[in-house]
Amino acid sequence: MVGILLLLCLPFILYLATPKIRKMLSSGVCTSNVQLPGKVAIVTGANTGIGKETAKDLARRGARVYLACRDVQKGEQVASEIQATTGNSQVLVRKLDLADTKSIRAFAKDFLAEEACLHILVNNAGVMMLPYSKTADGFEMHFGVNHLGHFLLTHLLLEKLKESAPSRVVNVSSLAHCAGKIHFHNLQGEKFYNGGLAYCHSKLANILFTQELARRLKGSGVTTYSVHPGTVHSELTRNSFFLRLLWQLFYYFIKTPQQGAQTSLYCAVTEGLESLSGSHFSDCHLGWVSSQARNETIARRLWDVSCDLLGLPMDW
Repeated sequence: MVGILLLLCLPFILYLATPKIRKMLSSGVCTSNVQLPGKVAIVTGANTGIGKETAKDLARRGARVYLACRDVQKGEQVASEIQATTGNSQVLVRKLDLADTKSIRAFAKDFLAEEACLHILVNNAGVMMLPYSKTADGFEMHFGVNHLGHFLLTHLLLEKLKESAPSRVVNVSSLAHCAGKIHFHNLQGEKFYNGGLAYCHSKLANILFTQELARRLKGSGVTTYSVHPGTVHSELTRNSFFLRLLWQLFYYFIKTPQQGAQTSLYCAVTEGLESLSGSHFSDCHLGWVSSQARNETIARRLWDVSCDLLGLPMDW
């Protein structure tokens, strides 16, 4: 009888304990009070989830924030919400489809014509657990959007970042990178494919890109960081019924988007991180990465292959 009563009371107990549970599991909080008047930031995928919360915080600090979104209509709704919440009218929406290099180039061209500076680039957008599909340019969707899309965007905006230094690039990765591996003979999933592993491979690519970019930018005034946001309630799981079910079952143990945005914000605004450029962060602290994610040879080869696929010079 006691066991049955406890089982019946469990949802209520968890409901009451939710704030404490989330606080315990979300120890990383960006405590920086840095204000950003006169600074310009871009957040990709800012119309929902972690990206939305990241953009909102940057706007609250006074930055001019660009919401780079595929869904412009939804982006406009979010921009209005952020403007009303923060009192910052400098929240702008621009079209960006990371699955189409023409869209990426058009976004960058328009931004460079519109803005004189760029201080913070948060490469946040991503896809997860998709059935096999390709981008407009024929790249496997996870690799194309999560890695190549942000690789190209960063390349196109890099000179502006250098001119605006000190500036930062934050790449949102995941602990899932530890299950990833860069199969150079199967980057596009031509020979074998699994949606979950494809996501892991792309998150590993984010970390390798961050490290190689940091090596190439040393002394430029532009620093770069990769982050694991934690397990977060977001639309990223929309393509997987299994993950949506898991997220519901473990609802009380999963971060809110606001909590998930903390490490991105920490790397974007916290003073004194310059010497840690290229590092990986989790819960606003230096984070663990897999042995493959520390492999400089793989990072350099991935850089060269990415440049070749996108038609970019290898020495940028």
